[in-house]
Amino acid sequence: MQALYAYDQAIGSDFLLALDRISEAFQPDLNSMVPQDRRLLQGQQKLAEAGFREWHKAGGTAEPEELDNQEVNDAIRDAVKYYQKQVQKENQFYLNQMLHATESIHDQYIHLLNLPAALLQVLEEERSREARRFTAATDRIDTTRLEQNPVLQKLAANKQLQELTIRRTLQWAGEDEMEALRQTWRNEMRNDTELRSYFEAPAGDYAADQEILKYIYKTFVFKGEAVPALLEEQDLNWEENRAIVKNLVVKTMKMLEESTDENMELLSLSANWQEDKEFAETLYKQTLADDARYEQLISGAVQNWDVERVALLDKIILKMALCEMHLFRSIPVKVTINEYIEISKLYSTPKSKQFVNGILDKLAQDLMASGAIRKSGRGLLDNQ
Repeated sequence: MQALYAYDQAIGSDFLLALDRISEAFQPDLNSMVPQDRRLLQGQQKLAEAGFREWHKAGGTAEPEELDNQEVNDAIRDAVKYYQKQVQKENQFYLNQMLHATESIHDQYIHLLNLPAALLQVLEEERSREARRFTAATDRIDTTRLEQNPVLQKLAANKQLQELTIRRTLQWAGEDEMEALRQTWRNEMRNDTELRSYFEAPAGDYAADQEILKYIYKTFVFKGEAVPALLEEQDLNWEENRAIVKNLVVKTMKMLEESTDENMELLSLSANWQEDKEFAETLYKQTLADDARYEQLISGAVQNWDVERVALLDKIILKMALCEMHLFRSIPVKVTINEYIEISKLYSTPKSKQFVNGILDKLAQDLMASGAIRKSGRGLLDNQ
């Protein structure tokens, strides 16, 4: 949805840039020795702009209509060629960006699994500073239990984590990252009562060692101040991705049982990422390919309302839902409708939920009755 929205905004800018090319084509040549007829140039510019707009309004698939003026025809063809090239580039760019943004969620998961080891570096820094003091610190905290935490040691020794960290450069090494951890330790963790209790309790309780790592993540990484602020700065989609990454990290902490060794397999982004990736790619491409078709369907379903006045995000949501209904025969219609209602509740206007629900329900019934949408698969009856 976000990729399609960004694409729509980008090609809107490309349309204006194509019009700018027409405008530039009919600017007077200030270096010409021949007098320039400004009124003629302005008239040609208006004709070319009108021709380009008509071509675009008609769907932009056929050749632009030929006019009697060769200069005007050349300007229209140049604008069309430029616009089509840009649209193709935008299409691929936002597809790639969408897939990269999704895959980066797993990178963030691996990155955060390296946080406890980096935190130990912060504790070591503090101990080194204290050792250089002439007088002993009065507020010294004995963090030995955390430093010797067997769950943390198992995590750091995990072979897959080590390999992915090196291959994708996902260490906590940057100065901004280390400073965020220093601030978290000084301002948030140091005087936390739960951590204090853990430090003071005797070692040997593996379940408590697991729980304290989960507590650190939940309290200071996925909530807290310094680290969440850093993560939001690093990832524009962090607010949306946080719940997914949190789920992956917390599940990993639970997987680190006492019997677990360094060969434990880390979690994947999904049960079958390759299949999910193909689904996302197909949905994106086909929604764009059938845009005019879905625009017409929506227009016919919107009573007493100009389709152009429908919120852009609502139209994108409706088009994606229609595309999903047509393409993916194993997904029940009701499931599709419910999913897109949820998306509209999160991202669109307060009234979008009812609007999306009403339009999709009407279109789904019509399309199933006509046989345009057919559902089949395990547990499904055709057209259900």
